Amino acid sequence: MSEKCPCCSGKEYSLCCQPFLNGQANPSSAEQLMRSRYTAYVEKDAAWLAQTWHSSKRVADLETLLSESFAGTEWLGLNVTRCNHGSHENEAFVTFFARYLEKGRTSAIYECSRFLREDQRWYYVEGTTPELGRNDRCPCGADKKYKKCCG
Repeated sequence: MSEKCPCCSGKEYSLCCQPFLNGQANPSSAEQLMRSRYTAYVEKDAAWLAQTWHSSKRVADLETLLSESFAGTEWLGLNVTRCNHGSHENEAFVTFFARYLEKGRTSAIYECSRFLREDQRWYYVEGTTPELGRNDRCPCGADKKYKKCCG
C-alpha cells in the first residue's frame, strides 16, 4: 500500500499522480494535470513541470529555473476550490489554494490556472489571482472568513 498522494486528493500516490510523473499515463482532465503539477513541486520534479507548461509560455532554461526555485520551499497542502470549462472543450480553469513554508514563513498561492488541451494532452498556460473579499470564505478550506483566517 502506497502513501497518500501529495495533491491532497485522498487517493494513494500510486493510483493518483505517480503514473503521470513517471510517464506511464497522461492526465485526462485539467484538474488532474493541476494536481500532478502541485505534486511535482512537492517532489521537486522540474522535468514534469516543464513538460506540462504550454509551449507558448515556456522560457529558455525553464527546467533549470524551476529546479533552482525548489530550494528552501516545503509544500504544506492543496485545496482545489473550483474547476470550470473554458470557452471551448479544449480550455479549462482550475482554482486552487496551496500553502507552503519558505524561509521559516508560511505563505500561500491562490490562483485560477488556465489550461489548454492539444493533441489529447493538457498543458498549463498561465494563472491569475482571483478577487477575494475580506468577508468571503477562506479558500484554504477552513470554515472561516478570509479576514479571520489566511487574510
